[in-house]
Amino acid sequence: MKNLLLLLSIVLLFTSCESKKGQKRIFLDSNGRMNHLLIVMDNSRWSGEVGAKLKEIIMTPVLGMPQQENQFGVSQIPEISFGKMFKASRNILIVSLDSVNNFQSKKNIYAKPQQIIKITGTSEEKLVEMLELYQEQMIRSFKEFDIQNIQKSHIKNSYFETSFKTLNNLGLEMVIPKFFKKVDDTGEFLWLRQRLSGGIAKGDGTSNILVYSVPIPKSKKNLVKIISNMRDTIGKKYIPGSQENMYMVTEKLYTPRVFRTKMDEKPCYVTYGKWDLLNDFMAGPFLNYVIEDVKNNRWIVVEGFVYAPSVEKRDYMFELEAVLKTIHLK
Repeated sequence: MKNLLLLLSIVLLFTSCESKKGQKRIFLDSNGRMNHLLIVMDNSRWSGEVGAKLKEIIMTPVLGMPQQENQFGVSQIPEISFGKMFKASRNILIVSLDSVNNFQSKKNIYAKPQQIIKITGTSEEKLVEMLELYQEQMIRSFKEFDIQNIQKSHIKNSYFETSFKTLNNLGLEMVIPKFFKKVDDTGEFLWLRQRLSGGIAKGDGTSNILVYSVPIPKSKKNLVKIISNMRDTIGKKYIPGSQENMYMVTEKLYTPRVFRTKMDEKPCYVTYGKWDLLNDFMAGPFLNYVIEDVKNNRWIVVEGFVYAPSVEKRDYMFELEAVLKTIHLK
């Protein structure tokens, strides 16, 4: 009898183990806003040289904003406080001393979706070196992770591929969430708008998407001027103000910043700048992507711009970036 009970116990133990192995792991839902980091780091280190270097990296101002806004919001806790509640955070950066100098990037450890980066150094001097060495990779990892999560959330409630004449005529696909509504869709020019509300002094603000194409210019010697003039021409033709001779232009007092990059595996210029309404007081930031479609001798232009006076605009612009980056040339 004892042997039988022992045998049954062993069978139950192995059955239980196999059942647990076969179970799909259940994750907590992560929490936290886009562009926000939970930094796990001892208080003394946060207020010292290592913390100063980290703040310099993560609090770099976002390009093109009317007022300074840092690229990340930050919460900091010491390692001893890193318990269950904080482990459910979406974006976590751990900086600590260890026996090795190391950079690790992992996803979905304590919750989902979650991005965790851990940077260790054998001394505070080495930690500063590691932060400098991996700063671009660190920022890119958190930004791309947030972009991907925004894009995934948009797929569930987006327009059909054939919803807009301009995209069809230009041979384009985009994942556009349905909270953007059509303002204009001529077949050559598309303008979509999302109404923003809450905390905006002069009525509701707006978040906007533009799509169009122009011929590739013969010369690209002064890209800032070429892209600014292109935007001004489109603004005059399609984006009027409330009265005659009012239309959107590139603000002349702020020189736009142009960088070469890639979009949809094609050469692209990305421009960060400010727009304003000629002969009026409306203004805000814009983000413009010019994709080179050499085969068809054209630039495909996708742009996002925001009007949201008296409130921070970083996250609105970041959400626009996530939408714009879904562009695909068929």
